[in-house]
Amino acid sequence: MEWNPQTLQFLSDCFLHTLSPTPEPRRRAEASLLEASDRPNYGLAVLRLVAEPNVDEQVRMAAAVNFKNHLRGRWAPSASSDEPNAVASPSPIPDPEKDQIKALIVSLMLSANPKIQSQLSEALAVIGKHDFPKSWPALLPELISSLQKASQASDYASINGILGTANSIFKKFRYQYKTNDLLLDLKYCLDNFAAPLLEIFLKTAALIDSTANSGGGSVATLRPLFESQRLCCRIFYSLNFQELPEFFEDHMKEWMTEFRKYLTTSYPALENSGADGLALVDELRAAVCENINLYMEKNEEEFQGYLNDFALAVWSLLGNVSQASSRDQLAVTAIKFLTTVSTSVHHKLFEGEGVIPQICQSIVIPNVRLRDEDEELFEMNYVEFIRRDMEGSDLDTRRRIACELLKGIATNYKKQVTDLVSVQIQNLLTSFAANTVANWKDKDCAIYLVVSLATKKAGGTSVSTDLVDVHSFFGSVIVPELQSQDVNVFPMLKAGALKFFTMFRYHISKQYALQCFPDLIRFLGAESNVVHSYAASCIEKLLLVKDAGQARYNSADISPILGALMTNLFNALKLPESEENQYIMKCIMRVLGVAEITPDIAGPCITGLTSVLGEVCKNPRNPVFNHYLFEAVAILVKRACEKDPSLTSAFEANLFPSIEIILSNDVSEFFPYAFQLLAQLLELNRPPIPPSYRAIFEILLSPDSWKRASNVPALVRLLQAFLQKAPHELNQEGRLSQVLGIFKKLLSSPSSYEQGFFVLNTVIENLEYGVIAPYVTHIWAALFTELLSRRTIKLIKSLLIFMSLFLVKHGSTNLVETMNAVQPNIFKEILAQFWVPNLKHITGPIETKLTAVASTRLLCESPILLDAMATELWGKMLDSVVTLVSRPEEDRVEEEPEMPDLAENVGYTASFVRLFNAGKKEEDPLKEIKDPKEFLVASLATLSASNPGRFPQVISQYLDPANQTALLHLCSTYNCPIA
Repeated sequence: MEWNPQTLQFLSDCFLHTLSPTPEPRRRAEASLLEASDRPNYGLAVLRLVAEPNVDEQVRMAAAVNFKNHLRGRWAPSASSDEPNAVASPSPIPDPEKDQIKALIVSLMLSANPKIQSQLSEALAVIGKHDFPKSWPALLPELISSLQKASQASDYASINGILGTANSIFKKFRYQYKTNDLLLDLKYCLDNFAAPLLEIFLKTAALIDSTANSGGGSVATLRPLFESQRLCCRIFYSLNFQELPEFFEDHMKEWMTEFRKYLTTSYPALENSGADGLALVDELRAAVCENINLYMEKNEEEFQGYLNDFALAVWSLLGNVSQASSRDQLAVTAIKFLTTVSTSVHHKLFEGEGVIPQICQSIVIPNVRLRDEDEELFEMNYVEFIRRDMEGSDLDTRRRIACELLKGIATNYKKQVTDLVSVQIQNLLTSFAANTVANWKDKDCAIYLVVSLATKKAGGTSVSTDLVDVHSFFGSVIVPELQSQDVNVFPMLKAGALKFFTMFRYHISKQYALQCFPDLIRFLGAESNVVHSYAASCIEKLLLVKDAGQARYNSADISPILGALMTNLFNALKLPESEENQYIMKCIMRVLGVAEITPDIAGPCITGLTSVLGEVCKNPRNPVFNHYLFEAVAILVKRACEKDPSLTSAFEANLFPSIEIILSNDVSEFFPYAFQLLAQLLELNRPPIPPSYRAIFEILLSPDSWKRASNVPALVRLLQAFLQKAPHELNQEGRLSQVLGIFKKLLSSPSSYEQGFFVLNTVIENLEYGVIAPYVTHIWAALFTELLSRRTIKLIKSLLIFMSLFLVKHGSTNLVETMNAVQPNIFKEILAQFWVPNLKHITGPIETKLTAVASTRLLCESPILLDAMATELWGKMLDSVVTLVSRPEEDRVEEEPEMPDLAENVGYTASFVRLFNAGKKEEDPLKEIKDPKEFLVASLATLSASNPGRFPQVISQYLDPANQTALLHLCSTYNCPIA
């Protein structure tokens, strides 16, 4: 794309039309730009348009956004065209164009207005992420040179643009693992940028001081100065994150002096100028708190000289931070710093007279109390409220971080904190009792303190507390809320009570908890989304409680309330905004896994679930809800049909319309689920399978069905079900060759070859030898070709299991002859190179038994091994079999983690999600053989009886001494001597 007046006009018109409120011209313009973006120099042309002063600012802004997004997709495109279901990669920007963009972008960014500057700074950061510093050595010198010029001119618009860009490109030092390459990049940045950073930081600090001292200064003057200091603090954080650099250690005093000043000085000109001005000061203070917290965590020894002053400064600052949500970030970062100090060797700062009570009174309790913002979130966005409150993602909220501070102090002053908080809890409950309507927030605060300060037992789900007697607190404080007849009054208090019940479920006796179940069921009808979600979560978690490995609650416990429970759960899904409530659906799934599923329960449940499925098929939005929905269907099908197989056809009648919608409307997110459910239903059928499955079989054999990688495991599962239930269908219309074509395609990809073996094993296991005979040499040829190109342990293990299955199903003669038909004597080579050395890697009880029995049969039946010339191979084979059967897996398996094939993993693809409740039952192909160890020594005893004296010598020569001992022990155990 040449840069000329025509290009300028074309791009200007397109970007103007992308801003049109009318859909048609907007779509046309977007399509034109998309087409143009594949041409060389498109990005360069858009960047030049952004720099044109005569073009309308809105058009230039749209172009700047487009330029940034163009770079994101094309500077270093990552999706691989080898990926079967990846979106085709956009064509990358050619190197000459990249060089021109890099030459122009810094100067253009600095001359742009703030909004466009922000977009170009982000675009520059995109380039920097991939190219800086190695492929863009000119960037840092150019930024430093520009920073020095802008500093001399006191041009803070440019200064902040440069610092913003530096902040973006240095962020990688916070998030990447420490490697030699990263440390070399960091050293380069420190060597060049640390001194200029300190210089501009100190210059700006002096300007702020002089402005503030000469009458406060105007907001317009102070705003860019404070923004500059905030950016310097963020860069400081990035450059210090990995380790303390020498330059920063040498200049710690300058940095810390200014940091402390921003925590202890007020700036009325800004702070009283409205919310924006106060936010700017708070953002700088929060950045300072993050920096001193970083030093406290990583450089405690070097920082200790400044610690007392900072602790006092932060403490004083917190006393003046209001409860307004706009000041949350500052409050949270400040409290985090005190928490870090409380758990460090410098915790003695907290042991002074009255310090802990004062912290509790002035910092903890005010920040734990409910605020208007919390109530608003509870009512307006229940999903976010639960995410923060119940799921523990509220670590950056005032409530949680205040409790973390108490926990931190309790590390060294447990009794003092426990006594103090226990008294606070009693005071709050007394206040509530005095006026339950006006003081309900006091009770909420008391419950929150108990729940948040509970400690979780290592490795378990049970929690404990020293603050209250749990049983007594539950009876006197929680149960009255649960028994409240109006489920909609004080909903936040109800939610807190339900959360307490959930958290301390292990402490509440079974009898007591069962008395509360009817109340939990009532709460499923509460108007508040949080309350009915917490009720569902409480029931679901109670059903998971185990005592000595046994479930505490069983089907008999919930039978009396099952009808009401399921009715209220399905009704809760009809409440506004809970149509896709994942907590309710998870509870439905859990109840169906515990309850006794009778036909009168199964009928309404499958009707309710398919109704919900029909709705979510229209627009799948919540993947977690959808997963629990399919799990609920799968467990209902499994438990109902295991008890009453005649229900299978009723479930098929209910589910097939939904599955048909999924397949015909290309609801791709649900394909893996649909195929797993079909496999589950098919496995429940007795042959002959119903005609309705035949159309699905045709879809299954179509190559198009296998193009999406995320579908493959579920399709394999379904294909296995067909092979088991309808093997005769494969003899018709060349279907077996289609199945083997699928096997070859799966085998050829590193990400799916194991799935290919699953298909192949099922073919071998379920079809007569006469049916598969014409194809066997082609199968071996494909396997040997793959083995030549990729000799991974996983592939070899899969091959050993397949060969073993072939042998036990169709005999060692057929195995040897068909392999040697591909290449003379290849069987013996495979045996020596792959079978013998890798047998010890086999894992899993069924796989171990299968390969041990197959190997034993080769030892005792195969002429190749029994040939006098093959004595060494026979001895080594026996040594491997004894290792396999006599040693535990952890002693013999040394599997190396394999490097993933990058072509298979780069880029986003929808992933396969296994339905736990629709899992395939593992079939044992050797049910008649109970013990492979006994089979081994009995077979050896029979063999040696016909050749007395031949094998003891071979055993002593080729078996490892430990294996000789193990074999002798087995012979003795089963009374099978080797003659």
